[in-house]
Amino acid sequence: MRSRIFSFSLLSFFICAGMSAQDTSIKLLRSEIAGPATSAEFPTWLTDLKHWRMERRIRIGYDDSEYHRAELAWTQSSFVQPQMMIHDRYFYDPLAGHYTVDRYLDDLQKRYGGIDSVLVWQSYPNLGIDNRNQYDLLRDMPGGVEGIRQMIQDFHRHGVRVLFPVMVWDQGTRDEGTPNWTATARLLAEVGADGVNGDTLDVFPRVFRDASDQTGHPLALEPESLTVDLGLPWNNLSWGYWEYSFIPTVSKYKWLEPRHMVNICRRWGRDKTDDLQHAFFNGIGYESWENIWGIWNEITPRDAEALRRIATIERAMAPLLVSPDWEPHTPTLQYGIFAGKFPGQGRTLWTFVNRNEYDVPGRQIAVPHTPHTRYYDLWRGVEIMPELKGGTAQLSFEIEARGYGAVLAITDSPDDPLIQLLARMGELSQKRLQEFPHEWRFLPQEIVPIALTKPAATPPAGMVRIPGGQFKFQVSGIEIEGGDDVGVDVQYPWEDAPRRRHLRTMDIKAFYIDKYPVTNAEFKNFMDATHYHPRDGHNFLRDWKNGMYPQGWEKKPVTWVSLEDARAYAAWAGKRLPHEWEWQYAAQGFDDRTYPWGSEWNAAAVPPVETRRVMRPPTDVDAYAQGASPFGVMDLVGNVWQWTEEFTDSHTRAAILRGGSYYQPQGSHWYFPQAYKLNEHGKYLLMAPSIDRSGAVGFRCVVDGE
Repeated sequence: MRSRIFSFSLLSFFICAGMSAQDTSIKLLRSEIAGPATSAEFPTWLTDLKHWRMERRIRIGYDDSEYHRAELAWTQSSFVQPQMMIHDRYFYDPLAGHYTVDRYLDDLQKRYGGIDSVLVWQSYPNLGIDNRNQYDLLRDMPGGVEGIRQMIQDFHRHGVRVLFPVMVWDQGTRDEGTPNWTATARLLAEVGADGVNGDTLDVFPRVFRDASDQTGHPLALEPESLTVDLGLPWNNLSWGYWEYSFIPTVSKYKWLEPRHMVNICRRWGRDKTDDLQHAFFNGIGYESWENIWGIWNEITPRDAEALRRIATIERAMAPLLVSPDWEPHTPTLQYGIFAGKFPGQGRTLWTFVNRNEYDVPGRQIAVPHTPHTRYYDLWRGVEIMPELKGGTAQLSFEIEARGYGAVLAITDSPDDPLIQLLARMGELSQKRLQEFPHEWRFLPQEIVPIALTKPAATPPAGMVRIPGGQFKFQVSGIEIEGGDDVGVDVQYPWEDAPRRRHLRTMDIKAFYIDKYPVTNAEFKNFMDATHYHPRDGHNFLRDWKNGMYPQGWEKKPVTWVSLEDARAYAAWAGKRLPHEWEWQYAAQGFDDRTYPWGSEWNAAAVPPVETRRVMRPPTDVDAYAQGASPFGVMDLVGNVWQWTEEFTDSHTRAAILRGGSYYQPQGSHWYFPQAYKLNEHGKYLLMAPSIDRSGAVGFRCVVDGE
């Protein structure tokens, strides 16, 4: 009890210390520090800033030992890191059945100069479709642990470090049986990952550091947005969500520890100029995130070229960018030009940004000069001839509108790496940034065609005739993020862009639809007749044993079947999967009702909800007669999701799921949301059958009418 009281008192002390206001005039933001309002204020501002840093380190009992660890040193030069969805089509080829790391990296190298690390994202937004937890989804990636290990080695061949996320909010799916820190450390050590990103975390608790070290395979810890100063000693990287002003702000955590790597992130931003300028000014990194939950937000050519040049300089100057004598807002000579100074042994680097919307030529900075010092305009790859006045050198060069600059002063002869850097930047700078397009464009999508079946004149066995007619197809996507921005959700053939909300009056021809979802017994007939076995068989009919479903499950909907498995069954049966509007028409009829049975919720029309971490089986497809649609179609809502359309763009595949399911994990609003209403659908990202299959997704089929 005494030790608990002492621990609580110590924690209270640190919390109070963190909340106490220091006697400082600097303006502290969430993870930034406001710069001086004028050049005249710079000396006082810098003195105050240094005092604040010294005092802050004392308050948190700062220990920099983690930044001396050789195995974590890579974090200090991880300047460009995308968050990459595993569903990105540049990363995995489901037809060939293998990872395409080279293709993924070649694309980034071509567009913006490559990356230093990658955050491989396997969970949200699909997490919660069933009770597989975040670790299950990682293990369900193609090839399992061995395949992931080889994929990581492919990244390592290119010098790229690999991180995976941890979701501490994932406490509603299957219990892993061990704490998050232990499960994360063990699994990522097993696959050979380099680090872990803490989704929604403002600091990684120390237990993650300890658990990782105990495996003998230490991981770098990267909270999504470090805002808790006490965690700085063992959180070697972080993201930064920043406020942007004309006067660049200073990275709070890089100022406290110059070796801490911050990657600025603004996922939905389309113009990246503010992000990139603040990163370069501070000598920190950038989160080059483009595939956002399957929504493509590509970096424009101008910003991509700026990133290429910024990263080229930062990688070459990495030892200077961790200088303990870093001086942000070192004085410049012209309005709207801001610079950071990074001194080192025999070398000093200045990074410049032009916050003006016009070119600024001429004298940019005056620096103390010593004999034999030479100056190089790194941005253009040329030497600068200084104007010497007494002990000062004035340096002149142009910085284009909303552009960048970099100067290196050296007291010795240029070495081979510097000569190579100058040559590379000289080549790149032949074309000004403003010559590259800066217009953002959405990525168009296509719907995967569904071939017609042989038409039937009378209802096939077990099917219901849906008469032709005019139908108002109105539906919205239920994605948690993205708002109503263009690019969110899907793009139907009659639409000019992807969007969340869809409306079209359609003339639908008569067709037949399965009265019930395909059952285990029906799928067993298919298996007996065809001996079907998918090439990617992981999770296929996962709840069956020795080729047979559990006793008493014959009338339950078959699950753990991929979109490809469902298509194979439909082809065997002379049927096809329904278009989404056909599914909705069969469920809704002509009166625009909210649910198949009417416009008011009826709990007796659907199976009970499962909220436990262990999923019960689905209910029999004929168990809830009150759930019938106007045409007599059954089990449309609340038992298992049902496959319909597939949409593709050049980077993502996704399926439209209809009807919702009985499974609702609890404890977080980030889980895959339900869509019981007939004017809502779920967008389910697709990678490979192994991970696409789910215990909460089944299907029903359609036959075309004459």
